[in-house]
Amino acid sequence: MNKTQHYVQGKWTSATGEGKPSFDSVTGEFIAETSVEGLDIPAILHYGRTKGGEQLRKMTFQERGNRIKSLALYLTKRKEQFYEISYRTGATRVDSWIDIEGGFGNLFANASLRKLFPNQPYHVEGDPIDLSKGGRFMAHHILVPKKGVAIHINAFNFPIWGMLEKCAVNWMAGMPAVVLPAPVTAYLTEAVVREIIASNILPEGALQLICGTAKNIFDTVESQDVITFTGSAATGRLLKSHPRIIQESVPFTMEADSLNASILGEDAVPGTPEFDLFINQARSEITVKAGQKCTAIRRMIVPENLMDDVQMALGKSLDKVSIGDPRLKEVRMGALVSKDQVNVLKGRVQELSKSAKIVYGDLEKITLIGADDKGAFVSPILLREDNPFANLAVHETEAFGPVSTIMPYKNLDEAIELAQMGKGSLVSSIVTNSDGIAKDYVINAASHHGRILVLNRENAKQSTGHGSPLPLLVHGGP
Repeated sequence: MNKTQHYVQGKWTSATGEGKPSFDSVTGEFIAETSVEGLDIPAILHYGRTKGGEQLRKMTFQERGNRIKSLALYLTKRKEQFYEISYRTGATRVDSWIDIEGGFGNLFANASLRKLFPNQPYHVEGDPIDLSKGGRFMAHHILVPKKGVAIHINAFNFPIWGMLEKCAVNWMAGMPAVVLPAPVTAYLTEAVVREIIASNILPEGALQLICGTAKNIFDTVESQDVITFTGSAATGRLLKSHPRIIQESVPFTMEADSLNASILGEDAVPGTPEFDLFINQARSEITVKAGQKCTAIRRMIVPENLMDDVQMALGKSLDKVSIGDPRLKEVRMGALVSKDQVNVLKGRVQELSKSAKIVYGDLEKITLIGADDKGAFVSPILLREDNPFANLAVHETEAFGPVSTIMPYKNLDEAIELAQMGKGSLVSSIVTNSDGIAKDYVINAASHHGRILVLNRENAKQSTGHGSPLPLLVHGGP
């Protein structure tokens, strides 16, 4: 049986034992299985700290940055092979562009940071601090690499970008990485890592790949290691409480469920460019990657007198979205990553629909182009929650797919309060042509969101949109 392979301790290897199968999300065809049985996890981490870490730490910022840039150029030349594999995850060409070339873009962006640093393995940060009156006793802050390994536990939705956005940062900082992609799409991550290793651009040991869930990965972490996790909040909290992490005080960064909100300004009535921008952005965030983005809009907060207008306009816009085989040019939305994820999504929508009403789409009916029910397809779903202050499910339950909910507000203070009821998100946006409305929202909502996009007729053509993380900015929640 075909198995995804691991790249550890300088070689490609297959684990023993029965693994977790992955399937083509469009055709249902078996692709491979992932297993970590038999891997020597402590030895893998030690290899990274020593073989990879020792070489990276000796390199200057300029050398690291130039290597990363060379890698970005190398991978970009080979991008088409990754698009072909990415179709099997259910992603369209546009969806895959975010993952593939967005991932390579992260390498370019982080490589460019070398211009801010000296041609040294360390960095003297800021101006000297005078600790005496005569300038004879002074202090400096310096930055040096940690002598550990960066462990990245990634989500299924961005198997390339999710890896490279993290690795680019730690390579630039002089730290090696051990990457654990989600098993269901690990075959795509493996394909990219094969090219990275074949390039010989990075020092040996700078990157190791474990395709699967290594439950003992934290048992031997050390105080100089760092951990990043992308996935569900429940899983993240469980991992973060691992006794070894607590004992060694290992930094743990978590990017988890995020009920991102987009607000339609009171001035953005039908007929204005802002109303149209709001509808177009909402459709895009629902359908791109079939809604499987951590930054997707889950809550649309609109003036109560515009609820019907938004519902009707968005429904008409979603009617134009063709669903099916993502390889076909006429298809605008592909599949979810797996049948299992479809079942999870349906369960979450059913939870939401106990109080909210489904006003667009059907969980059981869908028209497909070039595909059938063997694939993990679902219809876009739009819900309407008319009492969002009393019914809290919409602020607490995320349906990770092409699902969003509209809800009303009476004034901007209510809109801000509703946005904050999500208890913190990666991103929020407000669509308005009023500088006053935009300013009031940003200042009062900023505490609860990692990033706020202000969208209007002036910046729309240049804007990257609500859901696009930008490598030059800090990406995370509040």
